Amino acid sequence: MKTLSAWLYKGLVVTLTLVVGTAYAADTIRYLPVKEPKDKYPFELVQFVLSKLNKTYEYEPVEFKQMSVNRQITELNSGQISFVNFATNEEIESQLRPIRIPILKGLLGHRVFIIRNGDQHLFADIDSLAKLKGLSAGQGRFWSDTNVLKSAGLPTVDPVKYFSLFHMLEGGRFDYFPRAVHEPFSEIASRPELNLVVEPKLMLVYPLPMYIFVSKNNEQLAQDIEKGFEMAIADGSFDQWFFKHPLIQDVLGKVNITERTVLRIDNPHLPAATPLHRKELWLDTETL
Repeated sequence: MKTLSAWLYKGLVVTLTLVVGTAYAADTIRYLPVKEPKDKYPFELVQFVLSKLNKTYEYEPVEFKQMSVNRQITELNSGQISFVNFATNEEIESQLRPIRIPILKGLLGHRVFIIRNGDQHLFADIDSLAKLKGLSAGQGRFWSDTNVLKSAGLPTVDPVKYFSLFHMLEGGRFDYFPRAVHEPFSEIASRPELNLVVEPKLMLVYPLPMYIFVSKNNEQLAQDIEKGFEMAIADGSFDQWFFKHPLIQDVLGKVNITERTVLRIDNPHLPAATPLHRKELWLDTETL
């Protein structure tokens, strides 16, 4: 009996160890490493919001070459990566599980233009959407904002490859490349061989949230990110994190948002569930 009791005791200890080990096992977030500083923001945000939870996550970079949107969706749904960040639209929301909180507080829809150095005179007198329609924009063919520009009647050239847009702009294939306010400066700096600059006068504005998306098969991660995000919004720490982030500080310091002529257009392609009613999720540039 003593031997049996000892065996049962040891078995109980092993079982409890396994249970405790399982309960506190770290979940692994597999993410795509990036080079440009502007692209690190989503990963750093996921780390921040998940740190709000009483749960341990480990982070594992995944080796990759440049991926298209469709390839990223495939890799996400196969479990090769844990999350992606996209501008939202109906098609993407039908394939993936969105966390419907704009990670840039709506700044993705605040667009300034990359133009050829020396072409500022083309934009000097533009103060209306009608005048902007006299020039042509460049955007990626499968980007959410491409349809926004086309729906507003803005002539748009839409090649498939992101990298080709910079060379096509310099080559005169179109007149301006609208970029979210956090994007153009590092993009230009990383291409010193191209004679491109940021247009200083105009800003095109439309509602376009960027979300974190996970696979529909990974609801637990979606709920964790959602919960951590809502906690950070409620206690004010997201706003603190946002405005202290180097990317946002750099943007607000360089773009001079309050001094630009704003041209507003609608976004008829927003999914119905977009939280436009939650004012705390969106940046009011008039209060800057």
